Amino acid sequence: MSVVVIGQIGRDMVLRTDGLPKPNGSTPVLERRELLGGKGANQAVALTQLGVPTALIGVVGQDIEGAAVLRQADRDRIDVGCVVRRGRTALLVDLVDADGTRRLFEDVPDESLVTLDDLDRCGTLFQPAGVVSIQLQQPPQTTLAAARHARRMGARVVADGLPDAAVRDDLLASVDVLRADAEEAALLAGGELRSVDDAVAVARRLSLAGPRWVALAVPGVGDVLVWEQDATVFPHADVHVVDRTGAGDAFVAGLVAGVHRGVGPRAAGELAAAAAASQVQHLGGRPHLAELSG
Repeated sequence: MSVVVIGQIGRDMVLRTDGLPKPNGSTPVLERRELLGGKGANQAVALTQLGVPTALIGVVGQDIEGAAVLRQADRDRIDVGCVVRRGRTALLVDLVDADGTRRLFEDVPDESLVTLDDLDRCGTLFQPAGVVSIQLQQPPQTTLAAARHARRMGARVVADGLPDAAVRDDLLASVDVLRADAEEAALLAGGELRSVDDAVAVARRLSLAGPRWVALAVPGVGDVLVWEQDATVFPHADVHVVDRTGAGDAFVAGLVAGVHRGVGPRAAGELAAAAAASQVQHLGGRPHLAELSG
């Protein structure tokens, strides 16, 4: 059984500097990387590094950047047979200061989003899938159709992000695992989550709508995972933070890998937390998780 990831594919440009330039000034770039990126691609790379066979549904441009990121995905052993080519490739520029503070600039063309027609062309990909992971930054009708189709095919569904209000109830009813970062969790809660108790209460409310596991990020604390009548906190690891880019993607990949392996929520959460801790210790959103594959 494989995993299908539905989400963004783009070109990541990562720049490390000592700080932002003054107005009308300049500053030297200390380190530069250009990589396969985007939330969907990052999660697919992480999953293959964790030993999980993974196929990716997304869109890249009909440009040299699109060809380059597809070659990289192929080298990463990701099945890209259902990646569509049209328009121009999404670009994500990650500017990282010396203290690990990042600023992200995004150029994500509308044509780089996954459509219902794209899903229809890849319908057979869902048949051998044990898990389908959906990034909710995609159009709401696409995410809902993907979740429903995955359920019909017998796959477990992981949703990453903020469910759009237009499809929220129907989507949550078709999801097994929901994960939201701190900003998304605050929007779901109607205000910032100030404590673990806040996060647990919101997660339990969301679980009533369908998800068996709900993971929410709490600022300054870590991630809270709630299931059935239990809850666990996975605190931020005490590691040197180089760049926080991609930490959430690595966390989700760990959860997905745990679901794929059939482990319980606590073990899946431990893998997710370890993946996130590994991610923040290097520059850029590309994961390096092979050491966790066992």
